[in-house]
This record gives sequence, C-alpha cells and structure tokens, in this order.
Amino acid sequence: MAIEAALNRVYFPLFVLSIAFLSFVAGSLIVLHKTFPYNYINDAYRAGIALFDQKSGYRTALVTDLWARARTTDAGVTVYDPAKAYNGLTLYTSSHAQKAFLMSMDGEVVHEWHLPFSTVWNETAAITDPQPDPFIFIENARLYPNGDLLGVYIGLGSTPWGYGLIKMNKDSEVIWTYLEHVHHDLDIGKDGKIYTLTQSIESSEIERAAHMKPPRLDDFLVVLSPEGKELKKISLVEAFAKSDYLRLLSTVVWYSYAENGDYLHANSVEVIEGEDAERLPFASEGQVLLSFREIGTIAVLDIEKEEIVWALRGPWLGQHDPDILPNGNMLLFDNFGHYGTGGLSRVIEFNPATSEIVWTYAGDENHLFESRIRSNQERLPNGNTLITESDGGRLIEVTPDHEIVWEFVNPVRGGENDEMIPVVSWGQRIEPGSLDPDFLEQ
Repeated sequence: MAIEAALNRVYFPLFVLSIAFLSFVAGSLIVLHKTFPYNYINDAYRAGIALFDQKSGYRTALVTDLWARARTTDAGVTVYDPAKAYNGLTLYTSSHAQKAFLMSMDGEVVHEWHLPFSTVWNETAAITDPQPDPFIFIENARLYPNGDLLGVYIGLGSTPWGYGLIKMNKDSEVIWTYLEHVHHDLDIGKDGKIYTLTQSIESSEIERAAHMKPPRLDDFLVVLSPEGKELKKISLVEAFAKSDYLRLLSTVVWYSYAENGDYLHANSVEVIEGEDAERLPFASEGQVLLSFREIGTIAVLDIEKEEIVWALRGPWLGQHDPDILPNGNMLLFDNFGHYGTGGLSRVIEFNPATSEIVWTYAGDENHLFESRIRSNQERLPNGNTLITESDGGRLIEVTPDHEIVWEFVNPVRGGENDEMIPVVSWGQRIEPGSLDPDFLEQ
C-alpha cells in the first residue's frame, strides 16, 4: 500500500501536468487556426480587458483625454478685434463638467446649461453601468432659438461609445432623452428632424467585407423626430458594403483589427438641404454628409436607398467635421495632416470635385496648432473661420489671411500646479438675432 500511495503521489501530478499541457496545445491550435471555440474565447478575453481598463484606468479625469497639458497660463478672451471679428455669442462645451456655455465676445458667460447624466440615467439606457459624473461630459450641442439645448453625452472607458442624446430647456430641465449609444455629432433638419450617430457591437458577418470580422463596433445613422422618437436607423458598414465604394473598406488601418473592431469610426453628420444640395453635383436633397476617421473618407449617404452614393479620400488624416460652403467647397479639420511648423493639425478648404486645397490654416512657429482628436470649425458670414482646437482648450477666429482676431482659452485648470486644461469639444458662433428675445433677457 505504501508503494501504491507513493506511485499515486508521483503519477497524479504528472497526470495534471499532462492535462495542462494538452490543454495548452489545444488552446494554441484553436488560436492559431481560429477554430471553434476561438470566437467565444476571444470575445470573452477582449471583454475582460475592456472591463479591467474601465474599472482600473479611470481614477481621475486628469489622466484621460478629457484633459490636456496647458500650453499657456492665459485664460478667457486673450485676443479680440471688434472691427475684424464676426461679433455674436459663442456656444461651447468643456470637458470639466457636464455643461454647455453661451458667452459674449469678451468671455462673459451669459447662459449655461448643466444636467448631470446621473440624474437622467435609467435601466432602459443602452449603457448599463455608466461612469461617475466626473468622467462624463457633453461632447456636442445644438441650441434652439428659445433656449432649448440638444446635448450629446459621452463617458470615457465605455464600449460601445456614447451615452445618449438629451434635450433640455433653458433651465436645464429634461424635455426628452434618447439613451442609445449616441456619439460625436448631430444635425437638425429644416423640418426639425434630428440626425445623429449611434454605435453597437455586432456579431454578423458581412459577405462583401469578410475581412471585417465580428465582433465589430458598427456605426449607424439615426433619424429622430423632433420629439426624440427613432424614425430610421441605417448600418453604415452595410451602406458601404452594398455600394460602389466597397473597396474603401479595404483601407481600414491595422490597429482597428488589432484593438477593438472600430473599423470606420464615424465622427460627423450633416444633412444636405436647400442650396447645399444645389452646390454639390454628386448629392441630393435629404442625403447626409458623413466623415469616417479610420478610412480617411468623407461620404454621402442616401437615406432612402441606405447606400453610400459618393465618397472621397483626400490629403487628410484623422479628419473631423466636413462642412459644405456656399461656394461649393468643403471645410474640414485635418487632425494629423500638417507636416510643417505650427503643429500636427490644420483646417483646410478644398474643392470636392478636384481635391484641390484652396485655403489652409495651420498656425505657425509662434502659434502651435494641434489637436489629435475631436475639433471642428465653422466658416462665418464675414469670411472668417471659427476653429475649435480641442486639445489646446481654445477657440480662435481667424481671417482669410490667417490673422487671429479673437481667441478664447478655457479658464478652467486642474492638476497640482494648474498644468492641465480641459478640452473644448465643440464651438459655434451664434447670431443673437436668431435667438428669441425672451431667452436672451433672462
């Protein structure tokens, strides 16, 4: 019996080691050849990593991309030439709080909206475990004449991206909520319909784009009624796959495969209406102009056909916010496309028919201009351009000759030595005459 017991003490560990070794070999073969149950194992692994990052990587907002290192100690309006600037009010959002601000040209806040996401979240929301409020902010906003505000809420560390779209009144009271994974951008049509982007994890195969393996973070164009009811939802991956621009899906960058399946990364939406439709020979009334960061493409989506009907890759990298101009050109924030002095970024005006760049602003050796993510711009009626440089935490208005005639630097600071500045995600110049007098008087 003693000999048998001794043998058991030897053989049992060997048996366990053999099982472990065979399991390792089997697992290696499964991963190498991606056979069953590889997809389940891979999905579980990626989900675990994402959950770990979300729970462990966000102890303070100062170390996230909601904040950047401040380039200056300046705060508020630092440049203002009333004779050259397009005078009005400026709507902007800052990542330090779930607020939107309306300020005068001298930097005075004339109105603000503040509605924490924690006060509107409920169990019907697409995000089941939202981040604490310090990690949530209003990424984009639109103002109605009576003071109502639409706000796109996002929270860091969550996949899919985006917490929802909320309409509030001038007193920051909820009018309605659309608590899907809304992200980046929105636009309002002349009929009051709202156009925005949502995202979800999809497990379906795409026959004409087999390389875009599930699980994918797919983007959707969503049309809402003025009351916030979903009217239509279109898969943007499928819209490409069924179009003549299918081959653009082959240009997805390598890290989209390796990291999180965010193959397209839609980041802008603009409904094409009225004179804009007449200016663009490749677009029609009611179609939508979109931007896709990961494939460096701007495109037009036909909502009825649910198909991409025009697309263009150009000399930009990581772009945001293509705008249609009255002359038929487009204006775009090119986050990584500048290679000279002045920083990584530039704003370009280009002819979409020829891709010719006809105007550029890229800062200079005395004015660093750089934002790796986010940012937008707006061509003003006087020909100047209002630019949101998100990572710089500032808004600037520049003339066609590149003169800065108005500059606002976010006055909020953080960190032990006030070395950090919250990003300014969105900026828009508002004509006071477009707002109801009753709202401005309060």
